[in-house]
Amino acid sequence: MHDHQKHDPLHGVTLAMMLDALVAYYGWEGLGDRIKIRCFIHEPSIQSSLKFLRRTPWARTQVEGLYLAMLEQTSGG
Repeated sequence: MHDHQKHDPLHGVTLAMMLDALVAYYGWEGLGDRIKIRCFIHEPSIQSSLKFLRRTPWARTQVEGLYLAMLEQTSGG
């Protein structure tokens, strides 16, 4: 295993896993408040969100950033 992978909190985490964790932590409303994306605000679902995020790099980057912030917050960092 490369050193980078050992220290990368996103290594091995799928987009679906991130989204599930964020929805469990913030709820759809909280997620929509933090990231203004229609698929989080209007009739949200995991499937529609994954479809959008897989096609939209800037949105995926925002989700990854929020996921990392959530990890930091939950670990007491």
